[in-house]
Amino acid sequence: MKVVEKIREVSEKGGIVYSFEFVPPRAKKGDIDGFEQGVKDVLETIDRMVEHGPSFCDITWRAGGTNAERVLRIAKEMQNTIGVETMVHLTCMNMPLDEIDHALDTMKANGIQNVLALKGDPPVGKDQSQTVENGFSCALDLVNYIKARYGDYFGITVAGYPEAHPDKIQSNGLADLDDYKSDLVYLKRKVDAGADVIISQLFFDTDIFLKFIKDCREEGITCPIVPGILPITTYRGYLRMIGICKTWVPAEVTAALEPIKGDDESIRNYGIELATKMCKKLLAYGIKTLHFYTLNQDKSTLAILQVTTLPISGL
Repeated sequence: MKVVEKIREVSEKGGIVYSFEFVPPRAKKGDIDGFEQGVKDVLETIDRMVEHGPSFCDITWRAGGTNAERVLRIAKEMQNTIGVETMVHLTCMNMPLDEIDHALDTMKANGIQNVLALKGDPPVGKDQSQTVENGFSCALDLVNYIKARYGDYFGITVAGYPEAHPDKIQSNGLADLDDYKSDLVYLKRKVDAGADVIISQLFFDTDIFLKFIKDCREEGITCPIVPGILPITTYRGYLRMIGICKTWVPAEVTAALEPIKGDDESIRNYGIELATKMCKKLLAYGIKTLHFYTLNQDKSTLAILQVTTLPISGL
């Protein structure tokens, strides 16, 4: 079933749609046993979290498809053994066309009907401007290709950037208004090409996301726009993510984190508190979809859901 159909199904019943993102294990060279244990651990975490009834789950993809086979393997287990509607990230930067075809054909053969179409980053050592022969240079190309080759089989989700794409964020932490508006125009093109859901990059200021929704609607984008929520679990991980995404951090968040940055438990508790407050505000504004970047950490996400939605039980 397509993610957009899942969202509509739950929304029509007046429910709240929530979903989880997972990350495949990294493979250390020559450490087959460690990798297999990593896959087992990820699948066990997914299985535990799926007991709480998410509408769908997704699995991420590394630059250039360097982890393609393990992602496809985990996705197959998610869809057919664990039994949750599964969406697979697929990046196209530095991805040969035959590898993109292999990924999509494998998804289809395993009954996976959802793909998150992304440009992605180049693999380490590759230039951002490089493209492979017959390859794609942007997510719009990938959306067009999926629709042309597979018709309506796949539900296609794309990324939305409430603060503009990280490439557009300047040294002051902000994007020019023209760059922000051009991002909205490009997002509309992805939707017009066949994307039926948008999931946002992480943010820590709900007002920024609510403005983004308003601006998207004014641009003529009518599909579901799902907020991406990152519960802060470690200070190091938080710094890494805001560095990659160039996410603006409100002064009160920085002020709360600085005194406790060496205390993992306090950081985790604050992350739960902050994300809970954000989710409650989004729900109060009528946003009925929540997508959690879990980083394979189940306790924080489930603790947030316990106090923001009704279906969570057994905690």
